[in-house]
Amino acid sequence: MMSEQDILISKLEENPQRLQLLNHPFFERVERGDITIEQACTVVGQWWHPLHYFPTFLARCIAAVPDIESKSAISRILAQEAGAGDPRQAHEVIYVYTMQGAGLPRRHITESQPFEQTRALVSGYECASADRLAALGYIFATEVTDLTMVSAVGQTVTKATGVSNLEWVDIHVKQEPDHVEHANYTMVQNFGAFDQSMIVHHAEEMWRLWIEFFDRLLQEVTRATRMVAATPA
Repeated sequence: MMSEQDILISKLEENPQRLQLLNHPFFERVERGDITIEQACTVVGQWWHPLHYFPTFLARCIAAVPDIESKSAISRILAQEAGAGDPRQAHEVIYVYTMQGAGLPRRHITESQPFEQTRALVSGYECASADRLAALGYIFATEVTDLTMVSAVGQTVTKATGVSNLEWVDIHVKQEPDHVEHANYTMVQNFGAFDQSMIVHHAEEMWRLWIEFFDRLLQEVTRATRMVAATPA
């Protein structure tokens, strides 16, 4: 017989919104089509904004959840995101020098203006970090889809630059199973039916915001491709 925790996790893992995000057409576009440096800069520049905010989100979530089990699990994820005491190993620091090492200009990596969808995504994280159930939903929703999204960003850079050794992707491959495990630990409490429904609701909200984020990236990549195709030789 499945425990209440297992039932909740199953509801989240099998959620149609999660599956829609994991099968977003942007990922297929990156896998099957050519990518220019300009397109890679667009993707990398937009990804920077939620990446940069994520440690702050996690820190705020620790304050929002009352139980020590969830605080401990989120702290583990935060520690790895922030470099576990060594800022040189923080994900955003590795991101910058990985992308610069691939040949992308720093100004496009960290100074691009966020799209409307990117601002909404970061705002969603900020709002969720002030509420216990929202925080748990957003953390779980992020961690069980993060590696797919990170891999797509990495593939975008590789296709545009030819550089396949991307440390920022590698550290996610190494750490993401641990992040997912600790996201699961936040679900160990005996949530009532209402609390479960709210966690699922907030997870769906998170996935929807990411879907809209990738909708816009797909639009930008497609538009740039059409412009190149229409340029006279």
